[in-house]
Amino acid sequence: MDSMRRTFLFFLLALLSGSWSRAQKVGLVLSGGGASGLAHIGVIKAMEEDSIPIDYITGTSMGALVGAMYAAGYSPAQMEQLATSEQFQNWAYGKIDDKYVYYFKKKEDNASWISFKLSLDSIIETSLPTNLVSPVAIDFALMETMSGAIAAAGYQFDSLFVPFRCLASDIEAKRSVIFREGDLATALRASMAYPFYLRPMLVDGKLLFDGGIYNNFPANVMYDDFFPDIIIGSNVSNNEPPPNEESLLSQMKTMLLTKTNFDVICQNGIIIEPAVNNIGTFDFGNVQVLIDSGYASAKRKIAQMKTCIERRTTPEMLKQKRAAFQKKQPPLVFGNVTVSGVSRNQTKYIGRLLSRKSGQTTVARLKPEYFKLAADDKIKHIYPSARFNPRSGYYDLHLRIKREKDFVTQIGGNFSNRPISVGFLAVQYNYLGAVSGDISGNAYFGKLYASGQIRARLNIPYKIPFYIEGNYTNSRWDFFKSSAEFVTDVKPSFLVQYEQYLYGDIGFPVGNKGKLVTGTGLAWLTDEYYQTDQFTQQDTADLTDFNLYTAYAYYEKNSLNRKQYASQGSYFNVRLRYVQGEEDFTPGTTSLDSIGFRKIHEWLVLKLVYEKYFKSRKFYKAGIYFEGVYSAQTLFNNFTSSILSAPAFQPLPESKTLFQEKFRAHKYLAIGIKQVFSIRSFLDLRLEGFAYEPYQRIIRGPGLTADYTTPFLETFFIGTAALVVHTPLGPASVGANYYYGEDEPFTFLFHFGYIIFNKKALD
Repeated sequence: MDSMRRTFLFFLLALLSGSWSRAQKVGLVLSGGGASGLAHIGVIKAMEEDSIPIDYITGTSMGALVGAMYAAGYSPAQMEQLATSEQFQNWAYGKIDDKYVYYFKKKEDNASWISFKLSLDSIIETSLPTNLVSPVAIDFALMETMSGAIAAAGYQFDSLFVPFRCLASDIEAKRSVIFREGDLATALRASMAYPFYLRPMLVDGKLLFDGGIYNNFPANVMYDDFFPDIIIGSNVSNNEPPPNEESLLSQMKTMLLTKTNFDVICQNGIIIEPAVNNIGTFDFGNVQVLIDSGYASAKRKIAQMKTCIERRTTPEMLKQKRAAFQKKQPPLVFGNVTVSGVSRNQTKYIGRLLSRKSGQTTVARLKPEYFKLAADDKIKHIYPSARFNPRSGYYDLHLRIKREKDFVTQIGGNFSNRPISVGFLAVQYNYLGAVSGDISGNAYFGKLYASGQIRARLNIPYKIPFYIEGNYTNSRWDFFKSSAEFVTDVKPSFLVQYEQYLYGDIGFPVGNKGKLVTGTGLAWLTDEYYQTDQFTQQDTADLTDFNLYTAYAYYEKNSLNRKQYASQGSYFNVRLRYVQGEEDFTPGTTSLDSIGFRKIHEWLVLKLVYEKYFKSRKFYKAGIYFEGVYSAQTLFNNFTSSILSAPAFQPLPESKTLFQEKFRAHKYLAIGIKQVFSIRSFLDLRLEGFAYEPYQRIIRGPGLTADYTTPFLETFFIGTAALVVHTPLGPASVGANYYYGEDEPFTFLFHFGYIIFNKKALD
């Protein structure tokens, strides 16, 4: 009897043991760690390949994003494809996909480095940026990719494809916040709000930052909320070393971050540590390497996992479960749209910009309009959240909007080894109501170039939006070879150009990347020059005044990634201008003429510029450049005035600061090849070459008059080799340039900042 009882108990224990092993629950904990956290995708990929079950997931920061994708029903293959895409790179670096960039709202480029923003009600306080990258792209992407899954789960994280938790940090209460329900996209965005990189999130009145500040490895949350039988941890992070007295960054990290316990806090635990030590926090340039590292590290632990975990999930089981969960997800179609954070009139303006009619809107139709709204410089921030409404069968979209500050101040300029250094200052006042507008002014100050501009713009949000703009600009160009100091006394100059103009424009969008602008205006141009090298301080220069009326129209399309030293995108501009004006020549003391001269000039000029960079290889970009000008302009009274008023070919930043007779003509064609080698994400080597062919060069005739050469007499060349460092403030470049046919063909240029100026009157 005892023997039978022992046998029965043995079989009962064996049966219970087998049932327990089959019912084992496995929790996966994913650490934060910035870009290195993408290694978690490889870990999940390896676990699925070997049928290791994943029953719960907790994650922080990048671990939260990877975990949420899996919990939302993404397969490891889908996660890998997304993480290695250009789209994901755009999210990580705050870039908007080229096809959604709204160029119509972009203002003219200037030499600014940094902006300071102020409000009328807090004029003393400046508003420094709280984030380095724009969250616009990732905010919309999270809403787009996570809304269906969380709607299918009834906004309960336990009901996702895999039950899920993520953490953010409440810096006021100095504690972690655990998300168990609500909007999944908002929870993720809060968990990833790395200080100074991504904008923090306001959730239920709390300002939340990256979850890694207080808990970068939420094994305790896994244990407390799910109590699994086995905990597997994937860790790509570690605690910061003690602060260094010479390193401000290490001191700030020590003040911000709380030490994290990277243990799995249970006996049945396995830690996977992918080899990602040499990857920077925001280095998303080697995603495939990170995923492969996670995969390889997990594979080395598979045998241990299989020893501890007897239960298996087959690919067919997962496929069926995913399909069932995805089938529950309502398609992302919006019904009601609400706006908060702005006034009633501002809400009307926003509604017009969205171009939304009554009825339903698909995400594909909303997306371009949303990014148009985000591109408006009167709007500082926009955050979208979508919640499924079971009554209507559609999603309610809510846009939380924060308007831009009333005043924006910009500072910048260019500092160089050559005497072309220029300082820059600008101020803009913003208005946002039923329409939007701004009044701005800028000033450039330096020896080569000085300019002031006042500009006013009104944006009308009709069905076809347009803007009306007026500007007054007063500039001086002083071409000289003198002191290299930033500020010196002005001496008699060989060539000085003064110009004033008053223009009015009307602009219309053409697609997302283009605009059509038409305008008219008046300009007053004065050239002061000597037609000989033999002059003294007692001499007076020759003067040519040209007072003109102009009307113009141009089409412009721009997707270049930088305002100077671009390496991606394209630029196209075709411009037609009519000019009518009176030339008035006043001879100076060194002139061969003793009496003045007046003449009416009238002409049309057509100019086309095209620049494009091709996607060649990751570390190499090839580009082409084309420029053509056809002007019916006639010669002025003398050679110098004729050459000063002629269109100039200036393809390099330095060439915009030089007066080069051989590269000015009324009609010309030019082509160029650009090669950009990206040594690092912030460091480029640029090699560029251009061929310039004037139809007829302007040359000196008898008695200092101007004349034309025979057509296509000579081709001229420009070349450059430069290293460019792209800093947060602006580019720093050092390089050598070559100008064929010049008396001194080789030049050396170092500069920091932007060699950008206000437009000339006849550009």
